Amino acid sequence: MKIRVVDFETTGLPEDAVKAICEVGYTDVFPVGNAQPSMFEEPQGQLAETVSFLVNPGHPIPPVTRAIHHISDADVADAMKPSEAMKLLMQDMNAGDMFAAHNAVFEQVFFGGGDNSWICTFKSAQHLFPEAPRHANQVLRYWLDVDSQPNFDPALAMPPHRAGPDTYVTAFILLELLKKASPEELVRLTTAPVLLETVTFGKHRGAKWKDLPPGYLSWIVNMSDLGEDEKHTAQHYLSAQ
Repeated sequence: MKIRVVDFETTGLPEDAVKAICEVGYTDVFPVGNAQPSMFEEPQGQLAETVSFLVNPGHPIPPVTRAIHHISDADVADAMKPSEAMKLLMQDMNAGDMFAAHNAVFEQVFFGGGDNSWICTFKSAQHLFPEAPRHANQVLRYWLDVDSQPNFDPALAMPPHRAGPDTYVTAFILLELLKKASPEELVRLTTAPVLLETVTFGKHRGAKWKDLPPGYLSWIVNMSDLGEDEKHTAQHYLSAQ
């Protein structure tokens, strides 16, 4: 069983009318008990060599997104089509294998992954590392000190905001998550609402959720348009009062 950690650089965001993939990266992780030859081993599994390739999105790359990943129209002019890239992503994926991504809902807009389950390392880290200062990929990299792992090569993590290096970092974050939960539990946590610790919006920004007044918690649950995690957390602490 393997977990294919994927990342896409794109020409637009999920909410944009025009959007497509312009780069694909992936790093295969083999959890403990699924050893493969010619791979280096970490305490919770093994990593295969990172793969990345450019994709022709079929339209110009806007300056706003090019400013993030610095991929140009000339770079992708002779690259493969998105449909070909998706076939490569599915190559060697068997029943029981999984996909993973940091903020997987983004990748899933562009690629469904067939019948394979998904792990979101961002959501899983929110559940399992609630004390982290933030849960962005690079923040977790340094907070978890993955650079200190014997087989971590900082050169392979550069530059950030490119598909291959980002999957390399995410793969090491996944190994840290696997120290605390099984792959199946990470799949469950991916869609489970998160119990938040610190408020990140409004007049109580920076406060602990457990310290919010009942009236404000009730407003969040019953009247606000906040997300599932915020409503779940508000209901949790409202019920505890």
